[in-house]
Amino acid sequence: MLLVTGANGQLGHCLRDILKEKDAIFTDVADLDITDSEAVFNFATQHPGITGIINCAAYTNVDKAEDEPELAKKINVDGPANLAKLSAKLNIPLVHISTDYVFDGSSNSPITEDAKTNPLGVYGKTKLEGEQCVLQWSSTAMIIRTAWLFSQYGKNFVKTMLTLGQNRDTLSVVCDQVGTPTYAPHLAEAILKVLPHIKIGTKEIYNYTNEGVCSWYDFAWYTLNKAGSKCKVNPILSKEYPTKAVRPAYSVLSKAKIKKDFDITIPHWIQGVNECLTKLS
Repeated sequence: MLLVTGANGQLGHCLRDILKEKDAIFTDVADLDITDSEAVFNFATQHPGITGIINCAAYTNVDKAEDEPELAKKINVDGPANLAKLSAKLNIPLVHISTDYVFDGSSNSPITEDAKTNPLGVYGKTKLEGEQCVLQWSSTAMIIRTAWLFSQYGKNFVKTMLTLGQNRDTLSVVCDQVGTPTYAPHLAEAILKVLPHIKIGTKEIYNYTNEGVCSWYDFAWYTLNKAGSKCKVNPILSKEYPTKAVRPAYSVLSKAKIKKDFDITIPHWIQGVNECLTKLS
């Protein structure tokens, strides 16, 4: 029986679509506050037989985190620490989802798991601290860094672009931030494929996004074009669209390690957009 936290988010919903209720306990903050250590251990006592944890819970509002650093820290650092300690107590694996924002974007080639971290804002800093807690306190863990998550669920870039494309004739989207979109159902499938192969006593960091490389402008252009929108998308520089938090300019993650260790094939991000648009239509 798996424990899935943050189950009302994009990735949590996608895991729900794959897993049956008999295979997992799905929780969100109303069911289990992972920042409360006592609640976490009590929950495990009340639900014996948990064989693994997938932590999808996170504070993900990048700009708002600059104004709410304590709340971001509570969810992104304290929560994973509590789950790591639980995994150690039960001697079960913890899969923890992290982000490309632990890097500063100064690289110019796909970033490997052992590259130097240097987060630019509160969100990235708290996610990095969360990783460190997982590595410190868990007995068995897999940290999966992902990026630019989208799906038919919740708030995300694809759904925002589709909404704006219906209401506007033109859109301006930054073209100097480069990365790889990740279709949440593809990530969910990958997690469930690798989870049974995690060796007890090991702690590893892996990258997972879809294949391919694009800018936010490319991502928006393809999405709206594929959806048949008449809205014109214009490329602009980041300095023309200032945000409270600084974003990494380059965050393409290398997937070589996860493909080699688990023999998985990763779909291209365009395939993910096509599948997402089909589900949204």
